[in-house]
Amino acid sequence: MTSPLISVTELHERLPEVTLLDVRYRLGGLGGRAEYEKGHLPGAVYVDLDADLAAPPGDGGRHPLPATEDFEAAMRRAGVRDDRPVVVYDDWSGLAAGRAWWLLRYHGHRDVRVLDGAWPAWVAAGGAVHTGGLLPGRGDFTARPGQLPVVEADDVLGVPVLVDARAPERYRGETEPVDPVAGHIPGAVNVPTTTNLRADGRFRDAAELRALYAAAGVSGATPVAVYCGSGVTAVHDIIALEVAGIPATLYPGSWSDWITDPDRPVA
Repeated sequence: MTSPLISVTELHERLPEVTLLDVRYRLGGLGGRAEYEKGHLPGAVYVDLDADLAAPPGDGGRHPLPATEDFEAAMRRAGVRDDRPVVVYDDWSGLAAGRAWWLLRYHGHRDVRVLDGAWPAWVAAGGAVHTGGLLPGRGDFTARPGQLPVVEADDVLGVPVLVDARAPERYRGETEPVDPVAGHIPGAVNVPTTTNLRADGRFRDAAELRALYAAAGVSGATPVAVYCGSGVTAVHDIIALEVAGIPATLYPGSWSDWITDPDRPVA
């Protein structure tokens, strides 16, 4: 299995042969284009999470999956090609870049990786930084959805192991800064995305991640699905689980979709 991650060292060596996507973003904040224009990896193209990697809020939660034709068009504008590796990064520990990684793989791209340590790791290593915008050549990516599994609301309660990737206080329902209902899906266990990383912002190694998830009852012996607030940051746990050798399914609508039906239970 190819790692979902790429190190700064490897990326530096392969820079001329990959398509780079800059996915800087903050939930509830402005897009990251201004930060991108102030400095980005050489050759990187900015991708807006709200505009390019999600449909408008509504049915399906706050960040529904984009329509296939819209995602394909966005990736072609960014220069993504079927036969060229893609590397995605952000300045948010991989939480936004992971969305691009998952969507590209879900739509059939075979070689997509997330920069381990994100933008800070590149800068700390003395990597070259370019400013301004970039007009890429048009890509030829063909979106073929369904290449990764998803689980929808009607089937979530039947998943043997359900992981909630949000902060512990949100999982416990002590606070809810984004959605109108606090709590979690009954039966879910909590593995916050922050625990996937070491102090330097890079992902823990496979053995550490297996131990981390095993402590929450996630071993891979039975099917695993992951959700978060709106289906974006949950991918961080899916990446960690893939590093650990445990396949996991995404609930795309996540909590923001679950609570749209008042008849669904809340713990």
